[in-house]
Amino acid sequence: MSNSSDGPSMRWYEGITRYQWLVLFIASLGWVFDVFEGQVFVASMNDAMPQLLGASSTAVDAEIKAAIASWNNWALASFLLGGAFGGILFGMLSDKIGRSKTMIVTILFYSVFTCVTALASEPWHMVALRFLVAMGVGGEWAVASALVAEVMPKRSRPVMGSIFHASSVFGTLMAVAVGYFIISAQVLGENTWRLGFVIGVVPALLTVFIRWKMKEPEQWVKAKELADADATQTTGSLKDLFNNQYLRSTLVGTTLATIGLTTFWGCHIYGKNTLKRRAETNVLAAAGLAGIDWQTADEDQKNARSEALKNGKSEIKREEMTGMFLVMVLGGGLGLVLFGSISNLLGRKGAFVFYHLGGFLSAIVLFFVLDNGDYSRSVLLIFLPVFGFLTLGMHAGYAVYFPELFPTRLRGTGTGFCFNAGRIGSAGAIAASAIYQWTPTESSQYMVPLFAVGIIVTLLAKETRGEELPD
Repeated sequence: MSNSSDGPSMRWYEGITRYQWLVLFIASLGWVFDVFEGQVFVASMNDAMPQLLGASSTAVDAEIKAAIASWNNWALASFLLGGAFGGILFGMLSDKIGRSKTMIVTILFYSVFTCVTALASEPWHMVALRFLVAMGVGGEWAVASALVAEVMPKRSRPVMGSIFHASSVFGTLMAVAVGYFIISAQVLGENTWRLGFVIGVVPALLTVFIRWKMKEPEQWVKAKELADADATQTTGSLKDLFNNQYLRSTLVGTTLATIGLTTFWGCHIYGKNTLKRRAETNVLAAAGLAGIDWQTADEDQKNARSEALKNGKSEIKREEMTGMFLVMVLGGGLGLVLFGSISNLLGRKGAFVFYHLGGFLSAIVLFFVLDNGDYSRSVLLIFLPVFGFLTLGMHAGYAVYFPELFPTRLRGTGTGFCFNAGRIGSAGAIAASAIYQWTPTESSQYMVPLFAVGIIVTLLAKETRGEELPD
């Protein structure tokens, strides 16, 4: 579908055709479910992994807690590696066979394997299935972001790309709802977490709609015709990303994504735990168990602690999900959707610097000041959305910026490679968390300097504001 005219006085939403709105809706809906499949693990990992290990989620024993944290980190690292492999593979495939066909494959991939996760009975099952789910997740984003960029007019691309990526908050919101209303209610006892993964099969229905309504972008059709006539213009060539013409863009894009994904999985997602820990403290205080050193506590005290936390499990889970909503949905969602407008004002580079600097400062405040102090719930309720805004907003920049770096014949490949190869570096960092058995707080604190590194990398990038997509 050809882009609408780009009149100099037209607003970003003016002149957009019904089909272009439809493309945005379908791409965003795929991304919503995409994110849900990833975040449903975040919402349930404090319940799922203890059960798979045959332990209690209220366990006090330091060895058990370390094992739970380690397996959760292995599952997160596996998810990142699966996303890298799938994103690169399916990004290349989308350049070769088309955007809509590849999107169908990716959605079926993550839907089916998320549903199968409900049958997991060992920790390694979760780790392996996270890899397979992530293959579809990484591939869907690569295809959908290229599709939105190619269908929209130049004036609309930054905002439309931001809206597309910001739709992820609805996927997170779905995961929060599963945690808040289903898992916390313990309707199936210790097995309740499995219901969230069963719901993951629903996105498969979207593929019928895609097959019915979606067309291949005119830019891709022309690039494919050119590739058929000229062997030097082949589509989906991974090695072409490392030619002199595209090497800088490939390296900068991959590094930005590595930083963003590492800080997301190793820092951003743990913002929700501040309210969880506060709720645990209140539950123990109400049970008369405040101020006890649990590493030296006797068996009676540990048993009393386990019983108190078990009785307060619903309250604690709701507070954890409230934190997840404030960080990842409210604050994070606003940060994502406003990236396009901020990048129009400050340029793409200026927007990335703004978010990385803000992420660096807000993470220092949360994990080195607020998380270590006895601050009121009101202070946390106010600050968590700010933290979420600044630590997540740059992710929308990947959907806006990466498609602008590569020509049509390499757009799916380049966009998919940059975003998803970034998962490899981030998987290494999360694997280190598993190997060294870092607690969530330790992981978050160790990741904070990466936001500052993102500022330096951004300064090496090229500016694309106001430019046409390369043919």
